Order: sequence, then structure tokens, then C-alpha cells
Amino acid sequence: MTLLLNVLLVVQILAALAMIGLILIQHGKGADMGAAFGSGSSGSLFGASGSANFLSRSTSVLAAVFFACTLALAYFGNLRPSSEGSSVLEKAPVNVPAGPAVQIPGQNDPATNTAPASAVPAPSAPGTPNGAGQIPK
Repeated sequence: MTLLLNVLLVVQILAALAMIGLILIQHGKGADMGAAFGSGSSGSLFGASGSANFLSRSTSVLAAVFFACTLALAYFGNLRPSSEGSSVLEKAPVNVPAGPAVQIPGQNDPATNTAPASAVPAPSAPGTPNGAGQIPK
């Protein structure tokens, strides 16, 4: 599959470069006006009107090749394997090792179910009687 994508990409790049060159070589519509009054290039490689025909057809063919390569690259670039569980979250590990239990200072000791000896009651808010405004346990 990767080889096919690389070949399509190379063909697309070559078609684009050739198309750019052909478009730059072509004459505009105003260039034919000078040829009608005697300064034309009737002795050119492709004849009097053959160059315009050949270059425009070559450009059309290269444009079709470029368009086909673009569609093929878009199609093959969006193909994904049809595996179940393609989400990153579904592939995440399920078992996470638990760390050691953390004892928060100032909480009741779970072994004795009593407050530690260094526990001091929290001071009350200023302007309130002792104990008022505290959250009950």
C-alpha cells in the first residue's frame, strides 16, 4: 500500500511540473493576432496551428492525470484498518497499581479512632463567640 501511495505521489508531482511547463510555453490569445498580419511562425515545429492544438491537448491530458492521482491519493489516504478498538482511550491500560495509603496529619487515627495528641481545636472566626461559626464534626 505504501508503494502505491509513493508511486501515485511521484506521478502527481511529475504531472504538475509538466503541466506548469506546458502552460508557460503556450501563447496567449493575443499572440495569434500578430500571426494573422504576417509575423506568424508558420515554419515552426508543429506547423501553423499545430502547436496550439498539441500543447492544449497535452495540458488537458496532464490535467486529467493530475486530477486522477489527486482523487486516488485522497481515497487511499483515508483508508483505515477496520480493527475494533482503534481509539487511544480503548488501548489504555486498565490496571493501575495503587500507591501506599497516605495519612493526612490532623485527621483521626484510624487504628485508635481518636484524635492525635497534638490536635488543637481550630480558632474561631474573629468577632464570634468561642465555637460559634465552626462546622460540626
